[in-house]
Amino acid sequence: MAMDAWGMPPRTTPSARQERVGTELRKMRDCASRTTAESAALFGFARTKITQIEKGQYPITAERVRMLASEFEEGDVAFIEALAAMAEERHRGWWEDFRGSVPAGFLNIAEMEYFAQGMRTYQISHVPGAMQTEEYGRAIFNDVYPPLSARHIEARVEHRVQRSAILMSEGAQPYSALVHEAALRMLFGGRDAAKRQMDKLLEYSELPHVTLRVVTFSTNGFMGAGQGIIYANGPVPRLDTVQLDSTSGPVFLHEQKMMENYRHIIDRMTERALTESQSRDAIRAIKKEI
Repeated sequence: MAMDAWGMPPRTTPSARQERVGTELRKMRDCASRTTAESAALFGFARTKITQIEKGQYPITAERVRMLASEFEEGDVAFIEALAAMAEERHRGWWEDFRGSVPAGFLNIAEMEYFAQGMRTYQISHVPGAMQTEEYGRAIFNDVYPPLSARHIEARVEHRVQRSAILMSEGAQPYSALVHEAALRMLFGGRDAAKRQMDKLLEYSELPHVTLRVVTFSTNGFMGAGQGIIYANGPVPRLDTVQLDSTSGPVFLHEQKMMENYRHIIDRMTERALTESQSRDAIRAIKKEI
């Protein structure tokens, strides 16, 4: 593999997290009203290298992140150090074992979850992916269009099972889920599978780091466009991430106004949701009805 002028190989497929480092550097540069040529002059290389760094295509050291932050007069020390730490990451996560067998977006979700300091999710049509049983997940993947091959279905199921094992394990980061009653009444895999899924939800809801609350049909509407939302807390608020579900794959957002909007949506819907105890009662009641 060819090496760049810093002795580092280029990235052909940067992850969403690697792209995030570049995006934050670009935002800093834009706020300082500096050009790529001016930034490149700081290190003595072509301005195209700055563009590649800002796209996540080339790595950058923590020290160079600090140099750019100083040049751009960025004064948020906690943010700079968190961004520098992200730039230095050389961690090969468990999700890399699935590269080539599941969509890259799945890998980016797993990476986001691995580094999150805590997560909140709001789901209307499905049980949260991290809380799904194997048969529930398989039923979802069996029902996509265009249809998936058996091999690709099993790869996605295995990936989802590993996500669940990590996020629902004792000592994991705080995980808060809002689940709409509509998702609880969808019979993915049939009635028996749906009932086993509810048993799993009840089991997870008793974990000390998990909060599970139900939004019922009797709630006065719901905020948002209706797609699934994951809000992942970064090491500092400026590095929070929102992931939205879409038919073309996961979408990652990190503009500060977007963060504020989705925090507001989740906060308001949390206020409308049942308490944790009431939610467990509601799940048990729905299980009896289906």
